[in-house]
Amino acid sequence: MAVMADTMMLAQERLNKLRRRLEESGHDAVLALSPANVAYASGYRSVSAAVHGHSSVGVLVTGTDLLVIGPAADSAPAFDFGIGESDYLAYGRFYFESADSSHIASGLADQHDNYARAVSAGLQRLNLGSGRVLIDDSACPESMRRQVTSQNPACEFVDGSEWLLRVRSQKLPGEVDALERVARLTEDAIFAAIDAAAIGVTERELAGIVGRTIVEAGGEPKFLVVTSGPRSALADAYAVDRPLQAGDLLRFDVGCILDGYWSDLGRTAVMGEPTARQTSYFEAILAGVDRQLEVARPGVLANELFDIAVQTVEDAGGPTPYRRQHCGHGIGMDVYEPPIVQPAFDTPLEEGMTFCFETPYYELGWGGMMVEDTLVVTSDGIRMLSDRRRGLSVVAI
Repeated sequence: MAVMADTMMLAQERLNKLRRRLEESGHDAVLALSPANVAYASGYRSVSAAVHGHSSVGVLVTGTDLLVIGPAADSAPAFDFGIGESDYLAYGRFYFESADSSHIASGLADQHDNYARAVSAGLQRLNLGSGRVLIDDSACPESMRRQVTSQNPACEFVDGSEWLLRVRSQKLPGEVDALERVARLTEDAIFAAIDAAAIGVTERELAGIVGRTIVEAGGEPKFLVVTSGPRSALADAYAVDRPLQAGDLLRFDVGCILDGYWSDLGRTAVMGEPTARQTSYFEAILAGVDRQLEVARPGVLANELFDIAVQTVEDAGGPTPYRRQHCGHGIGMDVYEPPIVQPAFDTPLEEGMTFCFETPYYELGWGGMMVEDTLVVTSDGIRMLSDRRRGLSVVAI
């Protein structure tokens, strides 16, 4: 119960921040539509949105009101997240039975016949028919955008996708705590698997250990990349029944969600004493991450960090040329949040931004290795949210 109370308190803090920024923007409301933006604004995380992979739930926020707009099937689960029964506008058909007819969710089927009409009903309830509304266009299907616009001709809709990302980019202290908890859990899961590694143990068995450790702690595994030997060069691949062999590189790239926040961590092990090449290449990629950590602070540009990471890997004895599409990314309620540490982003770092820094190397036919860690930008540098066993782990055989 304490965890749920903390989660709901953090949701309220996020909503308060969103409302402050909304007032500063000069707009009357914001319509959040992506699963991450919906969770940020309301605290509600929709299973149906995760299953269907597109916007099925929206949140309409003004300076004083919050309405959740979603499928009838989501109505009862939403109430578990503290959404008031009168603040949920349902669309579509789904039936909850109630033994004593006291639950409002049992009567929400057919309240509105489709998503767009439910959104319009919310706009009318909040007297926004002629208001200025920031809309989460990146998660809004074009057909729904046309319907909502035609149903509310006097309302001015402005693309608010980038605005929402900017609001989310600087994390509240409670969000940083949540990101550290999920990062530490992911470390625990990876280390449990490394400690169980032995000749003959399969990738799939180790992935099972990672997943069980996460689930037993209340997390939700999202990707479990556990690859070995030549397969360790496959950047994003499922674990298979390949047994570990002497000399194998064993690469972990793991992400999960805990209380709505993502992790994305990488670690590498070797079965037995590493070769000189394995050692030198790993030390070089680790130096690339460490140099980013030394340099990162408010005002440093994301693309500057990219250049620094690539040059450091090469200078430290790594592969030359060292080629990467990015060397890190923001993280929060989405696994990839801007800014991305790549040449295209000249975005300055700001206090409160959270990142994963990484410098993986993948060579087909030889193997792959990585170290990836999570951090928060502070007033004068960074603070690590994951920092355990970052070196090349040697598994005794």
